[in-house]
Amino acid sequence: MRLPLCRTLAAVAVCVLTGAAFADVMVSQSNSPTLAMGAEFSALLGAEHSTVNALAQTELAALAKGDGAKGDGAKANAARKSLPYSEDWLASLPAPKGDAQWDCLRSALYFEARGETVQGQFAVAEVILNRLDAAGFPKTVCGVVKQDGDGTCAFSFMCDGLSDQMRDPVAADRAGKIARVMLDGAPRPLTAGATFFHSQDVSPKWRHLTKTAAIGAHLFYRTAL
Repeated sequence: MRLPLCRTLAAVAVCVLTGAAFADVMVSQSNSPTLAMGAEFSALLGAEHSTVNALAQTELAALAKGDGAKGDGAKANAARKSLPYSEDWLASLPAPKGDAQWDCLRSALYFEARGETVQGQFAVAEVILNRLDAAGFPKTVCGVVKQDGDGTCAFSFMCDGLSDQMRDPVAADRAGKIARVMLDGAPRPLTAGATFFHSQDVSPKWRHLTKTAAIGAHLFYRTAL
């Protein structure tokens, strides 16, 4: 009878120990590794949210751009739609400043597009920076803006004989902020890679170009693929 008794005692011991272990786990959920981990994640996400909120708008634009071109197409498209293109958003940006390249882009936006919407001015900035990246164009912003050939200027304000003094401080500030955002690496989704544009009230014979967008008073084109 000794063997059955031992087996019975062993079974009781296992049940007691198992029950004790189960009770120990269920005593307090505050000791749960899952809950502790969740709390840590919440703290981390809260800190990240605060950090993102503290970033300047130009930094947010660069963050939105990120390495989207290297990753998922849907994420890249979402990043491209992140710029607000609004007057209120521009007004919230810090006073702009920069070097000679920034000043050339600012001047081009002021004299070529200050009457356009915010989106229209961003579109003109895209053309200038797209030229910077394209073959056959100068490799500085100032070079692109001041380029001429066959007796004509790439941008009409450079050879219209008028003063290049910016007399409208509000428009100058807006152009400067747009130039700063774009030079800081904002995405260029508006014109689909356009390197040319013209006002809709003229009709140049650009049969070798493909129209990519119509924004405000301007039509945008790129070299036909």
